[in-house]
Amino acid sequence: MAKRTLRGNGAPSHELLDDQIEDAGMVAFDFDGTITVRDSFTEFLKWRVDQGRYMSGMVRLIPAAVGYLGHRNRGRIKAAAVREFLKGMTRDELEAQARAFAEAAAPSLLRPDALQTWRRWRQRHAKLVIVSASPDMIVAPFARGLGADALIATELAFDANDRVTGAFLGPNCRGPEKVRRLRAAFGPDVTLKAAYGDTSGDREMLKIADHRGYRVFKERP
Repeated sequence: MAKRTLRGNGAPSHELLDDQIEDAGMVAFDFDGTITVRDSFTEFLKWRVDQGRYMSGMVRLIPAAVGYLGHRNRGRIKAAAVREFLKGMTRDELEAQARAFAEAAAPSLLRPDALQTWRRWRQRHAKLVIVSASPDMIVAPFARGLGADALIATELAFDANDRVTGAFLGPNCRGPEKVRRLRAAFGPDVTLKAAYGDTSGDREMLKIADHRGYRVFKERP
């Protein structure tokens, strides 16, 4: 599964570093809870439908939530939410809605201290990668806005008519899958200068980093 390569200049920084370094290496950031204060996928689902539709959809997801207590597979419950709320949407529709959501939600979602650290690594010419369990198409507009060099995330599956099937194209990008996807994208010997995360699903990614930032970002917009 290919990584998304993203273009953009990112947010400018008004800070100057004394230790300017060319090519500081690769730095990986989890997205939800690390760069953001809340889960972006859940917020997107709430944003795109009215409260009544959202609540009725959540009621229909109760069996999936109960099933999670047994299998503990976050990917399965996330796929159930995709089927409930997004199945049948065209790729173009979803991309347009994701862009609109990112524009509307970024000011209230992104942690100031996480953005500051992101900018400091950018000043040091690090290769900045977002590695997220959320659907790639939801995170992509945020990644482009930040000027990420690449995005690795859970990929949605589309049918022959380019509509969301309600399944994933590959595993949920969490835990060991984050490292597997990094190695698939950048080579089996990939190393990280730093990695940042906030849950047990980031543990394996943090282990391959020289600097490990676990729940280090606290600020709210």
